[in-house]
Amino acid sequence: MILSKILEEIPENLLNPDGVVNYHGVMMSSSESNVYFDSLFNNIEWKNDEAFIFGKHYVTKRKVAWYGDKPFEYTYSNRTKHALPWTTELKVLKSLVEKETGESFNSCLANLYHDGSEGMAWHSDDEADLKKNSAIASLSFGAERKFCFKHKQSKKTISIMLENGSLLVMKGETQTHWLHCLPTTRKVDKPRINLTFRTIVN
Repeated sequence: MILSKILEEIPENLLNPDGVVNYHGVMMSSSESNVYFDSLFNNIEWKNDEAFIFGKHYVTKRKVAWYGDKPFEYTYSNRTKHALPWTTELKVLKSLVEKETGESFNSCLANLYHDGSEGMAWHSDDEADLKKNSAIASLSFGAERKFCFKHKQSKKTISIMLENGSLLVMKGETQTHWLHCLPTTRKVDKPRINLTFRTIVN
């Protein structure tokens, strides 16, 4: 294969320098994405997310579920979750993402946003349970939503629209130097499911 062809197949790094984020685009047909959305919506063990912040207990409208190779513990926002066994759909999607990225993952945090009023504030996925500088692959289904990055020092911001059936991968020093968020919006009235494949260290 000639070099120009190889370069065409490598997704652009959106966060150069101080991080690596590659947007692989849509990975499947719209109809296939919709089938996966319906299956995930109905078969995942969704629960409202919880957090303890400055001693106060918060319950979010957003729902989450945590899956993995083993009952991994994952602690964030002062709450610890134990991974459930993979579902058939999650196994298939994990293999798809691993084949596309060349990375390997042992867990997945799934997120369900019912509409544009639900989002995620600025944060980094840098918890001690996660392998440092490992890849996090984000597979999206349902409503198209804006996803944003902000550099911790320069405050530079970058945004991208995540489409139904699309894949975005964060890796390298992204979590060290950048924050990311899913901003709320009044323009979206349909649900979105986001699968974030990760690597937990024992």
